[in-house]
Amino acid sequence: MSHSVAFSPEALVQLEALEDCISDTASPRVAARFIDNIISHCESLCVFPLRGSHRDELLPTLRITHYQHTTTIAFMVAADTQTVSILGGYYGGRNYAALLQNDGQPIPPGDG
Repeated sequence: MSHSVAFSPEALVQLEALEDCISDTASPRVAARFIDNIISHCESLCVFPLRGSHRDELLPTLRITHYQHTTTIAFMVAADTQTVSILGGYYGGRNYAALLQNDGQPIPPGDG
């Protein structure tokens, strides 16, 4: 059975910021392609939503998967609504655990 995939506002902001960063260091075309591929990867969770690792110690029903070993994708699966909620995309080894435990609020420099 297929699930729907929804991106949180925070996840969309993170993707926009990542696209801007990649545009500045590579090119807008490379950035757009990378972000499109991350979005496609997230949308593929509709078919097999229970992939990745459980991280219930951070948030109940939280799961973590990766895109190309560079981006950590945090998401939750709601069985009752059959919805996959993308909480965030954390690029380059960012401390997603601290960010998620801190409800997305800024954490002190050097911790993230």
